[in-house]
Amino acid sequence: MNKKTADIKGNKKVRVIYSKTASHCVEPQKGFTWACPDELPVDGGDEIVPELKGQNSLVAFKTVSKEIHPPNAIWIATPDHPQLSRIEGENVDLRWNPHCISGTKGVELIDGMEPVSTYDFLVAKGFEPDLHPYSSCYHDHKKKVSTGFIEWLRVRGVQTVIVGGLATDYCVAATCRDLSSAGFQVILNLGGCRGIGMKEEIAKCLEELIRDFHIIVVDSYRDIEVTGKPVG
Repeated sequence: MNKKTADIKGNKKVRVIYSKTASHCVEPQKGFTWACPDELPVDGGDEIVPELKGQNSLVAFKTVSKEIHPPNAIWIATPDHPQLSRIEGENVDLRWNPHCISGTKGVELIDGMEPVSTYDFLVAKGFEPDLHPYSSCYHDHKKKVSTGFIEWLRVRGVQTVIVGGLATDYCVAATCRDLSSAGFQVILNLGGCRGIGMKEEIAKCLEELIRDFHIIVVDSYRDIEVTGKPVG
């Protein structure tokens, strides 16, 4: 770990209460790995499974989000409008390669992840042609249409959410911001994340999360200590 990375780390050991903590896995889908090379493969995206399963094993509630996009999405990149070019729209901002299209391999969870049916809450997002949300918390960019995730956590008395997934500098970061703004303590598990941008860009994103949103950053789920966990 270089000095620049070390400087942006949060506490090395973090203590949480089992019954008041949830794990959230942000889009650990094949569409963001090299299993689907024509979609949005993130280098090392398929390596995060042990860390995500590890954070899931720590806490009372495990949750997951999936992108499920339609084939006629208005944000799909074309030769004339390549990926990451701007697009005007109330709930879209950038062009992207087709990814996680409904009914395709890209929607599937990465091999080794627990089946969706074993999670306590599933967020499905991006299923309308004119919607491309990043956060797991809202369907729209103005944050007026809730996915129900924040409300679900509050009803269960959750105070802390451990977050990991794909990709660090987009959907993971957006989810962390919204959870923090909603009043939750957020722990970002870097071991369970991989980013799209250059290292410097990801470092800048992490600095912003720590400085402006008080996100706690750890290297691994092993850096989290749990109290009150039932025996057996």
